Amino acid sequence: MMAENEKNTNEENEMKKNGNDNLNNKNIDNNIKKDSETMNSNESKMNDAKTKNEESKESNKNDEIHSLKVKINDQKVVIDEQDDRIKRLMAEFENFKKRSNKERENLYSSVMGDVVTKILPVMDNLEKAAQAETSDEKYKEGIIMCLNQFKDVLAACNVTEIKTVGEKFDPSLHEAVSSVVDDNLGEKIIKEEYRKGYKIGDRVIRHSLVVVAN
Repeated sequence: MMAENEKNTNEENEMKKNGNDNLNNKNIDNNIKKDSETMNSNESKMNDAKTKNEESKESNKNDEIHSLKVKINDQKVVIDEQDDRIKRLMAEFENFKKRSNKERENLYSSVMGDVVTKILPVMDNLEKAAQAETSDEKYKEGIIMCLNQFKDVLAACNVTEIKTVGEKFDPSLHEAVSSVVDDNLGEKIIKEEYRKGYKIGDRVIRHSLVVVAN
């Protein structure tokens, strides 16, 4: 009897021990599960935070790129405006230089024309004296020498004689004092020159006096 009671007691103790072990195992499993869930939750939160951080960085990067593009476009507009302004200023300066040069040339031609016009009668008289008959050859040589010096001075000042005899009459260069009929010459061909004409460049300072044929 006592042996049976002791046996029952041992069985009850074993059952209690097994129950306690099962409870402990269950508690351990629950703890492991909780720890695993906590780890998964933390990992998920970390991944979410990492994703948000990367998205934030990407967004900031895109914003920065957009801002740089806006600044570049603004600078490009400013540069284009300045470049256009510089080109306009350069064109205006070139036009100013051309106008100034043209005005200076016209002024030079005008002043030179006035001076040359006043000495042309001297040239006319020297040419007549050179063509006159004289027995004093030294005197004639001196006249021709002075005449040639005058011509050299005029040539250095860009003064040229207007072509006449054999040329077609041009009212912008020639002034007709008379006309004759000459079958050997064409219509409006200059037959004779009464007085030389001169020009500086393209500007006539004295028209030629001529006789025109036909």
